[in-house]
Amino acid sequence: MKYGFFDSWSYDTPDKGKPGLCYRIIHHNRLYFTLKYATIVLRTRKAAIKGVYDRKAWAESSYYIFRFIEKAGGKFHVSGMENIVACPSPVVFIGNHMSTLETMILPGLIAPHREVTFVVKEGLVRHPLFGHVMRSRDPVVVGRTDPRKDFEEVMTKGQELLSRGVSIVIFPQSTRSVEFRPEEFNSLGVKLAKKAGVNVVPVALKTDFWGQGKIIKELGPLDSSRPIFFRFGEPFAVTGSGREENQRVIDFVQSSLAEWEK
Repeated sequence: MKYGFFDSWSYDTPDKGKPGLCYRIIHHNRLYFTLKYATIVLRTRKAAIKGVYDRKAWAESSYYIFRFIEKAGGKFHVSGMENIVACPSPVVFIGNHMSTLETMILPGLIAPHREVTFVVKEGLVRHPLFGHVMRSRDPVVVGRTDPRKDFEEVMTKGQELLSRGVSIVIFPQSTRSVEFRPEEFNSLGVKLAKKAGVNVVPVALKTDFWGQGKIIKELGPLDSSRPIFFRFGEPFAVTGSGREENQRVIDFVQSSLAEWEK
């Protein structure tokens, strides 16, 4: 039985031993990776402009990136994918934000199972390369300059999407960060879930395999010594003020990161 692109609800990149020198020179090369990444970005952009970049195409292009990250030396460890479909109704996925990698990979994990989109910064939907693709996914767009306006947009557009059966991925941190700082993890996602009457699925990830570039953030260095982790927690309802539920997500992320650092 297939579970999306995988044979079970968890996945670990097979250990095939150390690849040969020739393979490493070609595939573990930042330039090669950048060219492959640019190819898929341009292809998906073209499809989005034509209006044919749908959920299936989004999932497939995400999985394509997943596979060539593995070829570039990335080792994935994904667990808890059964929690993606544990609720028949839409959910709010809330997780930490470490690098470009999770933005590229989460659609391949979630979209085969349910309609989903992201809460994204306005700059991403205006980006000359990624803008068309992101707009095709009908995201919730925030400016990150006016917290009140962003809150209203997430509550309004987020509820509308959830009422239509579209799940939402939100990264409460203001920006990507290798170091997880709980004080920067706001409760916006939990508040949205409570107002919409849907469950929260916590997501912990460790994606510092893909660093940030000095000139272009999305084209940073790769570090094959850093394994890649994704973990989906059990869904839960928001019944109180949301403070305890937000802390529950924080605890899930912190405990996962602590385990992975051992």
